[in-house]
Amino acid sequence: MKHPKIQITVRDYGVMTAELYPEKAPKTVANFLSLIEKDFFSGMIFHRVIKGFMIQGGGFDESFTQIEAEPIRGEFLANGFMDNDLRHTRGVLSMARTQDPNSASSQFFVMHKDAPHLDAQYAGFGKLTDGFDVLDKIADVKTGRMGWYDDVPKTPVVIEKIEIIEQ
Repeated sequence: MKHPKIQITVRDYGVMTAELYPEKAPKTVANFLSLIEKDFFSGMIFHRVIKGFMIQGGGFDESFTQIEAEPIRGEFLANGFMDNDLRHTRGVLSMARTQDPNSASSQFFVMHKDAPHLDAQYAGFGKLTDGFDVLDKIADVKTGRMGWYDDVPKTPVVIEKIEIIEQ
């Protein structure tokens, strides 16, 4: 199976490249690619940064206004989806969600370090192939409290664009 490749361009930080795994999470990958094609992520921020854990983005713009997309079924083992055995290791892309297993929409996270406690609980759908230095630079930002979160970058970490570089 062909793995689509994407580039995440982050203002002042650089580019992360990833491949997506439709055989692990087909609806998740299709949803993510659809959002990219609509230019949904341009101007969004990584609104949660927890060094040694993950960076999360895709739900808030630079003014910290939440922007939502339609939710999809969570494609992970604990939600009865048996095809996704992707482990939450460094560089893995996964879908964020609420307590509702079918609430993932546009928010995603990139694992900074391994987090086996997330395995089978969240829909991993891709992995970085390049740009780990960018991931590390983002993980090093100063954070503070805003709204519900204790881990919001003090200076916004802005996604300039996410683009499909290979279908």
